[in-house]
Amino acid sequence: MPRYKLTLEYDGGPFVGWQRQANGLSVQEVIEAAVLAFCQQTVTVQGAGRTDAGVHALGQVAHLDLPRAYPPLRVRDALNAHLRPHPVVVLAAEQVEEHFHARFSAIERHYLYRVLNRKTPPALAAGRAWWVPTPLDEAAMAEAARCLVGRHDFSTFRASGCQATSPVRTLALLTIVREGDSIAVTARARSFLHHQVRNMVGTLRLVGEGRWTSADLAAALALRDRRAGGPTAPAHGLYLTEVVYPQGMFSDPSDP
Repeated sequence: MPRYKLTLEYDGGPFVGWQRQANGLSVQEVIEAAVLAFCQQTVTVQGAGRTDAGVHALGQVAHLDLPRAYPPLRVRDALNAHLRPHPVVVLAAEQVEEHFHARFSAIERHYLYRVLNRKTPPALAAGRAWWVPTPLDEAAMAEAARCLVGRHDFSTFRASGCQATSPVRTLALLTIVREGDSIAVTARARSFLHHQVRNMVGTLRLVGEGRWTSADLAAALALRDRRAGGPTAPAHGLYLTEVVYPQGMFSDPSDP
């Protein structure tokens, strides 16, 4: 069966998360329903990241096996037609080798966390960014973030229900940049613990408000205890922006 790689964009607000669940509609479920409507066969769609309820994606990647080969542009357009009116879009479809796996072949994941830092509440950014009305010192946040970069035991920023076998991760990048009222937190790693990015952002807010210092953040990391960290930032500010795969893994993605 031919395998296809999908690059996806979605608004996580209406969904219980990426993964199919019994308590509500998931992104995975609506894509699988669209595939069924397209090719009259039940398939399982495997995602690169199991985004939580409310988390958005600008570049989620998934793979699926279809009963026969179709031109990639037809797969993209047919799925988009059947995905309506759900806020999920297939940005690109590409036929790949059968050994490709959206999750296990990935070598890095990129996340963006958006903070709206102004006194007045959001209108257009509602549900798309964390509104923080108290002034934040982004330079202090950026300085403190440096202690989190590298290989560490991130138990302090790990959700209690995280199922990862090890809390050790290598954080390749963590930057904080302000543009006007918007603060963008960018994180890159091969993989993340459950709620790791949101817990880091929630703790960095304490630094931005002047309640914590860089030394406080480093000490919390060293304690390796979730109770030592700050609050969990809300899901609606988080975006999975890109999933990276080994160079040369894919052939020419142009439509045949």
